[in-house]
Amino acid sequence: MTTAKIPLDQFPTVSLVGAPTPIQRMDRLAAAVQGRLQGVQLYVKRDDFMPLGGGGNKLRKLEFLLGDALAHGADTVITVGGLQSNHARLTAAAAAVTGLACELVLSRAVPRDDAEYEYNGNMLLDPLFGARVTIAPAGTDSLTAAQARAEALRAQGRRVVVLPTGGSTPLGSLGYVSCAQEILNQERELGVEFSTVAVANGSGGTQAGLVTGFYAAGRDPGLVQGYGVLAVEAQTIATTHALVAGACELLGLASPAVSAIRVNGSHRGEHYGAATSAMLDAVTTVARSEGWLLDPVYSGKAFAGLLADIEQGKYAPGSNVLFVMTGGQPGLFAYRSAFEPTRATGANRG
Repeated sequence: MTTAKIPLDQFPTVSLVGAPTPIQRMDRLAAAVQGRLQGVQLYVKRDDFMPLGGGGNKLRKLEFLLGDALAHGADTVITVGGLQSNHARLTAAAAAVTGLACELVLSRAVPRDDAEYEYNGNMLLDPLFGARVTIAPAGTDSLTAAQARAEALRAQGRRVVVLPTGGSTPLGSLGYVSCAQEILNQERELGVEFSTVAVANGSGGTQAGLVTGFYAAGRDPGLVQGYGVLAVEAQTIATTHALVAGACELLGLASPAVSAIRVNGSHRGEHYGAATSAMLDAVTTVARSEGWLLDPVYSGKAFAGLLADIEQGKYAPGSNVLFVMTGGQPGLFAYRSAFEPTRATGANRG
C-alpha cells in the first residue's frame, strides 16, 4: 500500500493529541451480536483515547486552530456550541494548557431544560477547565454574540480569535487530514486495508478532513462513510463538501467531486441530540461487550447506523471496516434519564 506524503508541516500546530490513537478489533462485540456483522471485520479507531480534557475528535482540529491562533499572537479564544458541546469542553481544556483565556457562548440547541442536561456532563466540566460560560438568550445567534464579545475584548486590548461550531473550518479539518495519514500508517503496521472508514458527521469537519486526507494520499475519498447527526442529509453533504474544497485549497489540491461525500442521515432522530432506541441499543451493546463508551449524540448514532447498514448487506462479508470513535463520553451524564431502562436491565443481569 503506497501512499503520498501529505504536506502538513507548513501549518503551525500545538500538541494536544499525543501519540497516535490505537486501532482495535471489535472481536467481543462480534461474538455478542451473534452473526449481525455477517462476516464484516469491524475495527475501531479510538479517538476518545487522548490524554487531554476527556479526549475526542475536536482536539485534532484544535491542534491546528490554536496553533494558528498562537502564531498570530492571540491571548483569548471564544467558541460556540450547544450546552453539551464537546468542542466547547475541549476548547476550554486546550486553552488551559496553552495559556489562552477561554470564553464559551452556548445555546440551547436541544429542546431540553432539565437539570441533568443544563448542569451535568460537559456543562459541569467547562468552568472546571477555567472557561467563562455565557448562555445566549433564546433566538440569539451564538456566533454573532461571540463576535460581539470579541469586539468588546479587542477594544480592551485583547487579541481574540473566534472559532465556529465544532471547530469546523478548512484549517480545523486538517486535523483529520493528519488522522487519515495516521490511519494509513497503521494499515501498514497491521497488514490490513480498510474498505470503509465510518464516522459521525455533525458540523462536517471530521469527515471533511478524512475525505481530504485519503484523497491527498491517493486513496479513494469515497471510502469515508459519514452518519449525519446534526443537519438534514443534503445540508450535511453540502457543508462537508465545502470544507473539503477549503482544505484542498490550503493543501494546493483540486477538490474531489461532491459524489465523494457519502452521508447517511437516517439515524439522526427527531432532531439533533434526541435519544433514539437504536442509539441506546448501540451504546449499551458496545459497553457490555467491549467495555467502551460511545456517546449519545455522535458516535452512538453513527455506530447504530453502521450496524444497521451491515445487517442490510451494504458491506461485503470479509471486508475490513474502521469506525472512528470520536469521544464525547461526558455527554452520557446529561442523558441519564434516557438510559434508565437499560440501566435497570443491566442491574438484573446474572
